[in-house]
Amino acid sequence: MPVTVLLVDDEPLVRAGLRAVLEAQPDIEVVGEAADGAAVIPLVRRLRPDVVAMDVRMPLMDGIEATRALLRAPGTPPKILVVTTFENDEYVYDALRAGADGFLLKRARPAEIVHAVRLVAEGDSLLFPASVRRLAASYGAGEREEDTPSWPARLTEREAEVLRLVARGLSNAEIAARLVVGAETVKSHVSSLLGKLGARDRTQAVIAAYESGFVTPG
Repeated sequence: MPVTVLLVDDEPLVRAGLRAVLEAQPDIEVVGEAADGAAVIPLVRRLRPDVVAMDVRMPLMDGIEATRALLRAPGTPPKILVVTTFENDEYVYDALRAGADGFLLKRARPAEIVHAVRLVAEGDSLLFPASVRRLAASYGAGEREEDTPSWPARLTEREAEVLRLVARGLSNAEIAARLVVGAETVKSHVSSLLGKLGARDRTQAVIAAYESGFVTPG
């Protein structure tokens, strides 16, 4: 089955460019388009896309509010790929913090766009660039209390090690190779640490790790 994608951007040329790139792939199908975040919920209900590629700045409802709305809606939400012009945009970080699963620059090369969609659809790796990691760390530094958050103590030594590798962007397979364990073992550790952190997915876990100071950029 192909990965199905909904494109959400207020610029028709951007949507047309993304559609052309994605539909050139045999394993990806663009099932719909929208010009604003306000149209996302009914389209997702009707089309059931695997991935929503969503602009972060739109006139009626931006990508942050649309992401929150998707995650509040009944049922399993699609993966959300934030599409933006500037990688150091705080709107991008806010969208990721709201629950988006990954990040794509509009100026990305076609191969990078395809890779981003596949990666987000698979859900076992992370699109979380260094610029956004620095934003997360600086945001946490402004709010962080002196006391270390309680959740790191609840992680086993191996779970903490896995979280640090997830925060570096490694996939389950790459982490398994690094730790010389099976991929299913890594998947089990990731699932366990997500539960202990109260995180919906890898992105939310990594944001928590950077904001708390458990992991630092670089």
